[in-house]
Amino acid sequence: MLSKSAAKKFFLIGTFVCSTTFLVLTFDTIRKVPAQTNEQNLTAQVIHGKNLWDKNNCMGCHTILGEGAYYAPELTKVYDRRGPAFIKQMIKDPQAMYPNERRMQQYEFTDEELDALVAFFKWIGEMDLNGWPPKPDLNQMAVQSEKSETGGALAKELNRPKIYNQMCIACHSLQGQGGTVGPALDGIGDRKNYDDLVAWLKDPQAVKPGALMPKLPMSETDISELAAFLSKVTASGGKR
Repeated sequence: MLSKSAAKKFFLIGTFVCSTTFLVLTFDTIRKVPAQTNEQNLTAQVIHGKNLWDKNNCMGCHTILGEGAYYAPELTKVYDRRGPAFIKQMIKDPQAMYPNERRMQQYEFTDEELDALVAFFKWIGEMDLNGWPPKPDLNQMAVQSEKSETGGALAKELNRPKIYNQMCIACHSLQGQGGTVGPALDGIGDRKNYDDLVAWLKDPQAVKPGALMPKLPMSETDISELAAFLSKVTASGGKR
C-alpha cells in the first residue's frame, strides 16, 4: 500500500504525463488539419456553400462530418456517392427525384447557389478523414444466384458503372440491392434493348406520359454507358 507521500507523487507524475500526452496529441492534430482538410481548396464558392448549409439549417435533418441529425441521409461523402448532377437535381426538385417518397423541403436556390453547395460537398468529400465514414463497395456485387453441379453456389457479378450508382440505385434495386421507389431492374435487358433504354433515359415522359421517373440530368455519354450496361442485365442475375 502506498504511503501518503508516495500516492501524492504518483498522482502528480501521472497527471503530468497524461496532460503532456494530451497536449502533444492536440498540437499534432491541429498541425495536420490544413493538409487533411485541403485548406488550399477552401475557395469563396466553398465558403458560400457552407454559409448556405448553415443558413438553411441543413444540419437539422442531415449529418455531415459526424454532426447533425439522423432524419435524412448522411452527406459527408455525398459528392463521391451521387455526383454533382444528382445533388443539384435533388436539391432543386426532391419530389421529382423521389415521387411521393421524400419529405425534403424544396428550396428556391439559384444556379449559383446550387453550384456553391456542390462545391462545399466536394470539398468536404475530399478531406482526409482517416477512412471515415466507411465507403461501401457499390462498384461490384455478387449474389448466390445459381447452383453448380456439385451443389456449391456460383456467384454472378455485375460491374456497375459509376453513373448507375449515382442515378439509379436510390430508386431501383438490382440483385436485391437498391431502392424500392421504382421497379427492380433484374432482367431489364431481356425486356428492353439498347435503343429502347436510351430513349427512356433521355426523356421518360416522351416515352410514357405521366411516368413517375423524372428526366435525369445526364450527359449523352452517361446515357449511352448506362443503357449499354442495363441492356446486358439478364433475369438470371448476370450479363450477356
